[in-house]
Amino acid sequence: MAQIKIYGHAPFVQEHRQTISDAIHAASMQALGLPESKRFHRFFALDAQDFMHPDDRSGQYLILEIHLFQGRRSETLRQYIRHLQMQLGEAVKLSPNDLEVTLVETPAAHWGIRGQLGDELQLSYEVTK
Repeated sequence: MAQIKIYGHAPFVQEHRQTISDAIHAASMQALGLPESKRFHRFFALDAQDFMHPDDRSGQYLILEIHLFQGRRSETLRQYIRHLQMQLGEAVKLSPNDLEVTLVETPAAHWGIRGQLGDELQLSYEVTK
């Protein structure tokens, strides 16, 4: 399970929304083993006055906040970040300086999904690899 928030400048997000989503989901499937059908992306297309950042970031600057079930190995999480960097770099020509990723792990029991607690769900993929 991964819930992903994507923050970016409105013009860039509006022009590249599907490509960004596809790149993020490709990385999620590669590194985390998420199924094709498990895409949970929320875009926050911000006006310049609502998205303050250092001058060395461009209009393509993206911040990804990714909420995950706790339990994956450190190397899996590191690979995930690398896959995100590579996929977004290729898909929308994103500079390394224009991408920040935060992975937020939460115990599965702290999730409520489809009327169940996260640790009661029967998933078709592994969250401990």
